[in-house]
Amino acid sequence: MEIKKDDLTGAEVVELIREHLHGMTLNSPPESIHALTLERLKQPDITFWSAWEDSELAGMGALKELDKYHGEIKSMRTSTSFLKKGVATRMLQHILGEALIRGYKRVSLETGSMAAFEPARKLYERFGFEYCEPFADYIKDPNSVFMTKELGSSA
Repeated sequence: MEIKKDDLTGAEVVELIREHLHGMTLNSPPESIHALTLERLKQPDITFWSAWEDSELAGMGALKELDKYHGEIKSMRTSTSFLKKGVATRMLQHILGEALIRGYKRVSLETGSMAAFEPARKLYERFGFEYCEPFADYIKDPNSVFMTKELGSSA
């Protein structure tokens, strides 16, 4: 699997982002959706990666810089045909590695509290993320959970 920085112009990537946003509307009330649109993912504080298996898009993920020591994981999604094949694990490893290179001391994320988001929460727990209070501009929301990981040499 190849993970590469992506400019968000390819049709496959645009479609996966559309699918991701649609999935959020199926599982979260509108006021609790924090997924980023295509245009927002193109902002300079966001780095976006796509994961490819040969010529097939396997998944995506992004890292938003909150400040010079704190990043936020955004837009983690695995293509349907690649579910349960380790794509999310590889993408998360890649993002955490990039966070270390940047010198971040902490990486945080927001995800849903509903059952549909349980696989994501379990993945983050396996990587040492702990539940925390809202960070950055987030507020308490029964439909959201917040997780954070202090970075060191073991990320």
